[in-house]
Amino acid sequence: MPDSIRTFVAVEMAPEVRDAAVAVIDDLRQAEADVKWVARENMHLTLQFLGQVPADTINDVCLAVSEAVAGCEPFDLEIRGLGAFPNARRPRTIWLGVAAGREELAAVQKRAQKALKKLGFKPEDRPFSPHLTIGRVREGTPALAERLAGRADESYGRSPITEVVVFSSQLSPSGPTHTPLCRAPLGGGQ
Repeated sequence: MPDSIRTFVAVEMAPEVRDAAVAVIDDLRQAEADVKWVARENMHLTLQFLGQVPADTINDVCLAVSEAVAGCEPFDLEIRGLGAFPNARRPRTIWLGVAAGREELAAVQKRAQKALKKLGFKPEDRPFSPHLTIGRVREGTPALAERLAGRADESYGRSPITEVVVFSSQLSPSGPTHTPLCRAPLGGGQ
């Protein structure tokens, strides 16, 4: 076992949402921009990136997250809207947005973050902005900006959120491999 594990905390998306995201990616590929697209199996919504975590601390992380989210009830997220950071004209990150369930997700994220802070993990400096990253732009094109424009109201489905997952992330030239380290049920699994 390695001394440390690259770790993050996230919620997984329903297969239907992943399918819709792949369809969006297929459409955006036609813009012929230089984009590193997220693989279907890696589509998740990050609550907190922890970085390199000592291997002997992973159980503490899992326990803290489990206890933190046990007090939250399961809910549905609606994935709605296509956008980019910083904006569609100069995209660096392409994402699908969150509509219904946004407040519930923020509450789950806040509870997990607070529990992890007690273990010494620094919270993000910026406010939580829930989104499903689908691509990282190396070099955009005018055609990509056009395909991104005017899609703020498109719905990409609903995803039931019943658990939070602590993942390891192993980087490789072919892309990251995300492996669940533990699953923390909302509502304590009741």
